[in-house]
Amino acid sequence: EADIHDWPAEADVTLRLARAIVAGCKAEPALNAWYLGRDKGRRLHDKVNLGIAMDTEEGLFVPVLRDVGNRSAQDLRQGLERMKADVRARGVPLEELRGQTITLSNFGMFGGRHASLVVLPPQVAIIGAGRISERVVAHNGNPAVRRVLPLSLTFDHRPVMGGEASRFLAAVVADLEKAE
Repeated sequence: EADIHDWPAEADVTLRLARAIVAGCKAEPALNAWYLGRDKGRRLHDKVNLGIAMDTEEGLFVPVLRDVGNRSAQDLRQGLERMKADVRARGVPLEELRGQTITLSNFGMFGGRHASLVVLPPQVAIIGAGRISERVVAHNGNPAVRRVLPLSLTFDHRPVMGGEASRFLAAVVADLEKAE
Protein backbone atom coordinates (compact mmCIF):
# COMPACT_ATOMS: atom_id res chain seq x y z
CA GLU A 1 0.00 0.00 0.00
CA ALA A 2 1.13 3.53 -0.72
CA ASP A 3 0.32 6.53 1.47
CA ILE A 4 -0.71 9.14 -1.10
CA HIS A 5 -2.22 11.62 1.33
CA ASP A 6 0.25 14.35 0.35
CA TRP A 7 -0.60 14.28 -3.37
CA PRO A 8 -2.03 17.53 -4.75
CA ALA A 9 -5.81 17.43 -5.24
CA GLU A 10 -5.44 17.57 -9.05
CA ALA A 11 -3.00 14.64 -9.25
CA ASP A 12 -3.58 12.36 -12.24
CA VAL A 13 -3.73 8.89 -10.68
CA THR A 14 -3.02 6.99 -13.90
CA LEU A 15 0.01 9.12 -14.76
CA ARG A 16 1.34 8.81 -11.20
CA LEU A 17 0.96 5.03 -11.44
CA ALA A 18 2.72 4.98 -14.83
CA ARG A 19 5.59 7.06 -13.45
CA ALA A 20 5.86 4.79 -10.42
CA ILE A 21 5.95 1.68 -12.61
CA VAL A 22 8.81 3.22 -14.59
CA ALA A 23 10.62 3.88 -11.29
CA GLY A 24 10.01 0.27 -10.30
CA CYS A 25 11.36 -1.00 -13.63
CA LYS A 26 14.48 1.16 -13.26
CA ALA A 27 15.07 -0.20 -9.76
CA GLU A 28 14.38 -3.78 -10.82
CA PRO A 29 14.46 -4.35 -14.62
CA ALA A 30 13.53 -8.03 -14.17
CA LEU A 31 9.84 -7.09 -14.13
CA ASN A 32 10.00 -5.17 -17.41
CA ALA A 33 10.64 -8.35 -19.34
CA TRP A 34 9.25 -11.20 -21.36
CA TYR A 35 9.69 -14.84 -20.52
CA LEU A 36 10.19 -16.78 -23.74
CA GLY A 37 10.33 -20.27 -22.25
CA ARG A 38 12.96 -22.44 -20.65
CA ASP A 39 15.09 -22.60 -23.78
CA LYS A 40 15.11 -18.87 -24.56
CA GLY A 41 14.84 -17.48 -21.03
CA ARG A 42 14.04 -13.95 -19.95
CA ARG A 43 14.39 -10.91 -22.23
CA LEU A 44 14.76 -7.59 -20.44
CA HIS A 45 13.44 -4.44 -22.14
CA ASP A 46 15.03 -0.98 -22.15
CA LYS A 47 11.73 0.84 -22.70
CA VAL A 48 8.60 0.49 -20.60
CA ASN A 49 5.70 -0.24 -22.94
CA LEU A 50 2.80 -0.13 -20.51
CA GLY A 51 -0.35 -2.10 -21.23
CA ILE A 52 -3.35 -0.27 -19.79
CA ALA A 53 -6.29 -2.57 -19.00
CA MET A 54 -9.57 -0.96 -20.14
CA ASP A 55 -12.95 -2.46 -19.31
CA THR A 56 -15.73 -2.10 -21.87
CA GLU A 57 -19.17 -3.60 -22.41
CA GLU A 58 -17.59 -5.73 -25.15
CA GLY A 59 -14.83 -7.02 -22.87
CA LEU A 60 -11.32 -6.17 -21.79
CA PHE A 61 -8.92 -4.28 -24.06
CA VAL A 62 -5.26 -3.69 -23.21
CA PRO A 63 -3.80 -1.04 -25.53
CA VAL A 64 -0.15 -0.16 -25.11
CA LEU A 65 1.24 3.19 -24.03
CA ARG A 66 4.73 3.09 -25.53
CA ASP A 67 8.01 4.26 -24.04
CA VAL A 68 6.35 5.64 -20.91
CA GLY A 69 9.63 6.62 -19.23
CA ASN A 70 10.72 8.98 -21.99
CA ARG A 71 7.49 10.93 -22.52
CA SER A 72 6.15 14.05 -20.86
CA ALA A 73 3.08 13.93 -18.64
CA GLN A 74 1.13 15.94 -21.23
CA ASP A 75 2.12 13.56 -24.03
CA LEU A 76 1.16 10.54 -21.91
CA ARG A 77 -2.22 12.08 -21.01
CA GLN A 78 -2.90 12.79 -24.71
CA GLY A 79 -1.90 9.21 -25.54
CA LEU A 80 -4.24 7.85 -22.88
CA GLU A 81 -7.14 9.96 -24.15
CA ARG A 82 -6.48 8.73 -27.72
CA MET A 83 -6.40 5.15 -26.49
CA LYS A 84 -9.70 5.59 -24.60
CA ALA A 85 -11.35 7.08 -27.68
CA ASP A 86 -10.04 4.26 -29.90
CA VAL A 87 -11.30 1.63 -27.44
CA ARG A 88 -14.74 3.28 -27.17
CA ALA A 89 -14.99 3.43 -30.97
CA ARG A 90 -13.64 -0.15 -31.24
CA GLY A 91 -11.00 1.25 -33.56
CA VAL A 92 -7.79 0.30 -31.81
CA PRO A 93 -5.15 -0.56 -34.40
CA LEU A 94 -4.00 -4.16 -33.88
CA GLU A 95 -0.38 -3.09 -33.41
CA GLU A 96 -1.50 -0.96 -30.43
CA LEU A 97 -2.71 -4.11 -28.66
CA ARG A 98 0.69 -5.81 -28.82
CA GLY A 99 4.12 -5.39 -27.34
CA GLN A 100 3.42 -4.42 -23.74
CA THR A 101 6.31 -5.19 -21.42
CA ILE A 102 4.28 -4.82 -18.19
CA THR A 103 0.59 -4.11 -17.56
CA LEU A 104 -1.39 -1.82 -15.25
CA SER A 105 -4.90 -2.68 -14.11
CA ASN A 106 -6.55 0.22 -12.29
CA PHE A 107 -9.45 -1.89 -11.02
CA GLY A 108 -9.93 0.44 -8.04
CA MET A 109 -11.99 2.79 -10.18
CA PHE A 110 -14.69 0.09 -10.03
CA GLY A 111 -14.12 -0.89 -6.40
CA GLY A 112 -12.04 -3.44 -4.63
CA ARG A 113 -8.88 -3.23 -2.63
CA HIS A 114 -6.66 -6.05 -3.84
CA ALA A 115 -6.93 -8.54 -6.69
CA SER A 116 -5.43 -11.75 -7.98
CA LEU A 117 -4.32 -10.55 -11.38
CA VAL A 118 -3.35 -12.77 -14.30
CA VAL A 119 -0.06 -12.29 -16.14
CA LEU A 120 -0.45 -12.47 -19.91
CA PRO A 121 2.65 -14.14 -21.41
CA PRO A 122 5.21 -13.32 -22.58
CA GLN A 123 5.05 -10.57 -19.94
CA VAL A 124 6.28 -11.48 -16.50
CA ALA A 125 4.29 -9.02 -14.35
CA ILE A 126 1.08 -7.07 -13.92
CA ILE A 127 0.42 -4.49 -11.24
CA GLY A 128 -3.02 -3.49 -10.06
CA ALA A 129 -4.26 -0.44 -8.21
CA GLY A 130 -7.23 -0.79 -5.87
CA ARG A 131 -9.67 1.83 -4.66
CA ILE A 132 -8.09 4.78 -2.87
CA SER A 133 -9.55 5.16 0.62
CA GLU A 134 -8.95 6.92 3.88
CA ARG A 135 -7.56 4.63 6.55
CA VAL A 136 -5.92 4.90 9.91
CA VAL A 137 -2.20 4.27 9.41
CA ALA A 138 0.99 5.01 11.29
CA HIS A 139 2.36 8.40 10.20
CA ASN A 140 5.45 9.86 11.87
CA GLY A 141 4.99 7.37 14.69
CA ASN A 142 1.36 8.29 15.39
CA PRO A 143 -1.99 7.01 14.13
CA ALA A 144 -3.45 9.27 11.46
CA VAL A 145 -6.23 9.14 8.88
CA ARG A 146 -4.49 9.16 5.49
CA ARG A 147 -5.38 8.45 1.86
CA VAL A 148 -4.01 5.04 0.92
CA LEU A 149 -3.66 3.35 -2.46
CA PRO A 150 -3.65 -0.47 -2.28
CA LEU A 151 -1.48 -2.30 -4.81
CA SER A 152 -1.46 -5.88 -6.08
CA LEU A 153 1.46 -7.42 -7.96
CA THR A 154 1.36 -10.71 -9.80
CA PHE A 155 4.53 -12.06 -11.39
CA ASP A 156 5.70 -15.22 -13.11
CA HIS A 157 7.96 -16.94 -10.59
CA ARG A 158 9.86 -18.86 -13.28
CA PRO A 159 11.87 -15.86 -14.53
CA VAL A 160 11.32 -13.47 -11.58
CA MET A 161 12.48 -14.11 -8.04
CA GLY A 162 10.68 -12.85 -4.96
CA GLY A 163 13.49 -10.43 -4.11
CA GLU A 164 13.25 -8.83 -7.54
CA ALA A 165 9.49 -8.46 -7.20
CA SER A 166 9.84 -7.01 -3.70
CA ARG A 167 12.44 -4.45 -4.82
CA PHE A 168 10.23 -3.47 -7.77
CA LEU A 169 7.20 -2.99 -5.55
CA ALA A 170 9.20 -1.05 -2.94
CA ALA A 171 10.37 1.37 -5.67
CA VAL A 172 6.79 1.75 -6.96
CA VAL A 173 5.53 2.55 -3.46
CA ALA A 174 8.41 4.97 -2.79
CA ASP A 175 7.62 6.89 -5.98
CA LEU A 176 3.88 6.97 -5.26
CA GLU A 177 4.50 8.30 -1.75
CA LYS A 178 6.25 11.41 -3.10
CA ALA A 179 4.08 14.50 -2.81
CA GLU A 180 4.84 15.62 -6.37
